[in-house]
Amino acid sequence: MQTKGKELDITNSFDRSKFDYLPDQDRYLILPKESELRFNIIGTGNIGQEHMNVTMLEGRATIRGVYDPNPKSVEQAKDVFSKYSKENLKIYNTLKEACNDPKADAIIICTPNYTHIDVVKEAVKSGKHIFLEKPMATSLEDAHEIMRLAENYEGVFQIGLQYRYKPIYVEAVHEALERRTVGNIKTITIMEHRVPFLDKVGQWNKFSKYSGGTFIEKCCHYFDLFNLFAQSKPVEVFATGSSAVNFTEFNYNNERSDIIDNGFVIIKYENGIQCNFNLCMFAPMFYEELVLCGDEGRLKASEFEKFVPLNDPVNYLEIIKDGGGPSKVSYPCYPTEIQSSGHSGSTYYEHVYFVDNIKGKSTSTATVEEGYWSIVVGAAAEESLKTGNLVKIEELLKSHNIY
Repeated sequence: MQTKGKELDITNSFDRSKFDYLPDQDRYLILPKESELRFNIIGTGNIGQEHMNVTMLEGRATIRGVYDPNPKSVEQAKDVFSKYSKENLKIYNTLKEACNDPKADAIIICTPNYTHIDVVKEAVKSGKHIFLEKPMATSLEDAHEIMRLAENYEGVFQIGLQYRYKPIYVEAVHEALERRTVGNIKTITIMEHRVPFLDKVGQWNKFSKYSGGTFIEKCCHYFDLFNLFAQSKPVEVFATGSSAVNFTEFNYNNERSDIIDNGFVIIKYENGIQCNFNLCMFAPMFYEELVLCGDEGRLKASEFEKFVPLNDPVNYLEIIKDGGGPSKVSYPCYPTEIQSSGHSGSTYYEHVYFVDNIKGKSTSTATVEEGYWSIVVGAAAEESLKTGNLVKIEELLKSHNIY
């Protein structure tokens, strides 16, 4: 196989399978990166297969093997892997085997939320690099325990809060936190309108005791963004919500669904920044919006996936200044193949940074502590929803014996 020179890297800009007819000796511009690392994936449902896709697409790592107790998930994972590699995908019979294979460099955990704590306890015994999908846990106690397990862990321990790598949020971070385009941020608003939760094996995401509740399962991404832009610790949370449309009559194994499908959350931070979150999960679209208002301007970023043939831009970002600088509109995006690989390309880029972290390069990936604080806000919102009261974070943590 030839060694690639310094030409423009186009390997992830289009579907490489179009060139499968080429003999190996004739591959040059589309010469894939040499895999330096081998990952094992624990849990091969939708998100596990997405991680498999982006690992192979990014190219510096490959998938060594998978573990999942659901045979259909494993068979589908084999199909996904076969599109990228002629090697055999190793199928493990137990979690212990998957975590301790000496030929694997890292473990990617994509199992149902309520299993994270037990999988992590086994994974850390291996000393391998760990990537843990969001939410890191379903309760404050489990999230705190995982944070303690990761405290002196020698390998990389990364949390899958990938929304911060969507193109609109990458640009918003650059403008608001690096360039300080809007000045001192005073208020933050995030909105998500989307379709209902999808089906899962065992339908675990329809029950709070397995998912942690909608505010933890779905919204930890947004609470991470609030924490990131506020650059401060939350002190008070108030939330309302209900089950208005989705799963109101849903029963599974004689148990009735108890998750909400809409809600509002207000968050106050130590530095005075105030935030509000608006969730609706019975909208025929995927729409996200971030609005930052500062003392020198306003930033709005949005992402819109419609199921109708309208021609509005998918990604949009606008900055309106008060006269102290230029205002502008932009349409942040990644190459088509990357952006379509899952979650607007954000999963791909968190894999780029996961490999960079393993190789010793400093990145902006979500730390375990940041993952923990996204759970703190989610748990406070769930508590406020149940009680109807404002929740003070300090009192909440003390009530769970977390200091």
